[in-house]
Amino acid sequence: MGNGDTRVRGLAARAGGWSARHRWAAVGIWVLFVVLAMGLGSAAGRVDVNESDQLKGETHTAAKIIDDAGIKQPASETVLIQAKDGTTKATDAAFRAAVTDVVEAVRATGRVTDVTSPYDTKTISRDGRSALVQFDMRGDADTAKDRVEPVLKTVAGVQKDHGALRIEEIGGASMQKQYADAFGDDFQQAEYSAVPVALGILLIAFGALVAALLPVALAITAIMATMGLMGIVSHLQPMSDTANSVMLLVGMAVGVDYCLFYLRREREERAAGRDAGTALRIAAATSGRAIIVSGVTVCVAMAGMLFTGLAEFEAMGLASLMVVAVAMVGSVTVLPALLSLLGERVEKGRIPFLRRRTRNSTESRFWTAVLRGVLARPVVSVVVAVGALLAVASPALGMKTSQLTLDQEFGNSLPIVQTYNRLNDAFPGGSEPAQVVVRAKDIGSPEVRQALADFKERAISSGASRGPVDVKVHAAQNVALVSVPLVGGSDSDRATKSLEKLRDEVRPATLGKVDGLQAPVTGQVAGSHDFNDQLVGSVVPVFAFVVVFAFLLMLLSFRSLTVAITSILLNLLSVGAAYGILVAVFQHGWGASLVGAEGVGAIVTWLPLFLFVILFGLSMDYHVFVVSRIREARMRGRGTRDAIQHGVVTTAGVVTSAAVIMVAVFAIFGTLSMQSMKQMGVGLAAAVLIDATVIRGVLLPAVMALLGERNWYLPKWLHRLPDLTHDESPEAMAAPPAPREDERLRV
Repeated sequence: MGNGDTRVRGLAARAGGWSARHRWAAVGIWVLFVVLAMGLGSAAGRVDVNESDQLKGETHTAAKIIDDAGIKQPASETVLIQAKDGTTKATDAAFRAAVTDVVEAVRATGRVTDVTSPYDTKTISRDGRSALVQFDMRGDADTAKDRVEPVLKTVAGVQKDHGALRIEEIGGASMQKQYADAFGDDFQQAEYSAVPVALGILLIAFGALVAALLPVALAITAIMATMGLMGIVSHLQPMSDTANSVMLLVGMAVGVDYCLFYLRREREERAAGRDAGTALRIAAATSGRAIIVSGVTVCVAMAGMLFTGLAEFEAMGLASLMVVAVAMVGSVTVLPALLSLLGERVEKGRIPFLRRRTRNSTESRFWTAVLRGVLARPVVSVVVAVGALLAVASPALGMKTSQLTLDQEFGNSLPIVQTYNRLNDAFPGGSEPAQVVVRAKDIGSPEVRQALADFKERAISSGASRGPVDVKVHAAQNVALVSVPLVGGSDSDRATKSLEKLRDEVRPATLGKVDGLQAPVTGQVAGSHDFNDQLVGSVVPVFAFVVVFAFLLMLLSFRSLTVAITSILLNLLSVGAAYGILVAVFQHGWGASLVGAEGVGAIVTWLPLFLFVILFGLSMDYHVFVVSRIREARMRGRGTRDAIQHGVVTTAGVVTSAAVIMVAVFAIFGTLSMQSMKQMGVGLAAAVLIDATVIRGVLLPAVMALLGERNWYLPKWLHRLPDLTHDESPEAMAAPPAPREDERLRV
């Protein structure tokens, strides 16, 4: 394209120009898209991840056998009857009377079936002080939590009649009900809090109600559209409630950020004396381009979760990818149209006491002072910043990951957690037994019956279980379900060793001798073990995919090998620091009381990989935005050092505002009661804060100052790569494209 042609070549600039000229059409198309997406998604319904798709391996095989056989497993409940003193035994008359009362009371509710007495099933503890009454809830297991309350009240009534004993109910239905009662509103409150928090920060940043509402409106409509798209896509890739929460979190963060970048640049150009049309074109060509580069990079990072092979992660990755893509498209299409429609009215609803501070404040005084020192001593700045970040990251070298136990996840805030611990102490593994799903050609054949008997005996004699081992035969389906309490109970390491002994020793020596027999081992411990194995196996491909593709996108977008390499290294440093903070707080307990996390002692298994993907993507937001501004200043003729100073100080305000919003939204999740959500919130908030301050405000400018002109180095052999940059000269950005005859009066 020659100098005489003043058309801007960038995709974002073209999209922004079209939207400004066809503003009502652009707004109408966006509204139609959101409405259609929601309507089609609602009509299609959402398909959720089911158990048989959650994992590969034995857990998947077991779930598939049960599904194929059409066996509906009921929600099982247990009543623990335990002597409070050291003298009362299960053989005592008072204890027997309590057992009888429990059996009769729960049976009388009409809500249960298959009630068993501990004297028939031999579910009496070794010390003789505890016994279990077991039964199943009638109806669908998924909705049992909605029907269990009368049973819980009945058991509580029996407890009142037997004060010398402890009588407590626990099981899938009762646990789900207590979680729902205690924490069911946690997520909703966090999600609803995110909007007013973001709006409040934007009001401070812009000092005007209309300008503050725009980013929130864009983020909310992007989230609404994505919810609809998730319903449609779920028929190909099942979704989940977790994926929905993560999508909302990411959507609010990037939706507000992208709009903020665009809006601040448009205001800045108008404050500098540009007319509304020119200011909008410049914002489209600069911030719009940065949004596209950043959005594509974030999408690539989120796509990394698709390589885990874990259905939950795949759902989270796809949902996050979609909301980022929708927010990105909305930012470069409908936002220019709205700004064109509003014009000066974007300043409506100004907050009086913020008027002076926000008007014409394109450069940050604080960051100007910081940057002066950084650029004066870049070597010292790099050494200090890198040293501090490595020190913060160092605890991550001793990271211990684990599936959090019930008491780690919820502490002792719930009575049922104490019941869970008492049950595990008395009956190790009884609360979460392993389940062997046996499928044979003829489940009733003498050979299979003998193998099952041998398995029961060997499971106990091997030390993997203390019993009782329960076998339920479904003759019509040729399937047997064998329940095996694992030695180790709530101690996940010991329980895992018991599981491995069951799988690697007991099963081959007994069930493995029958030809054509399948016997996958599943259950809570097995699921966690298989999940960990699959997660560990996916770490390298996910890391490699995200890093390599992010590197290539940066290389193509900035035509600089140096910028691509430094962006990857700085992002890795940011992620490392977040890992270090997580380990220090939640594993070592340094400052844990400040976030209510005492005694956790481990990082939840899925979090490191999840954080890497999310943080690597979100870190690119700031990096692309700052480096784009530096590159733009250099293309306008400034020297590299001057361009660095100009780029950082002019973007500091918007990056700070964006970071504060992200930190605030993520910190809300850090206040939730569940420790895994608390870890996620604290990790994300800490990483974004470090990234927006130490990384972008100190380390990036110091490194670029040291590199000088080498920042823009591209080897000759790479010149043949596609050129994704475009003309960002002041003339090209300021001059409008030559309008068609029917468009002359529209800008």
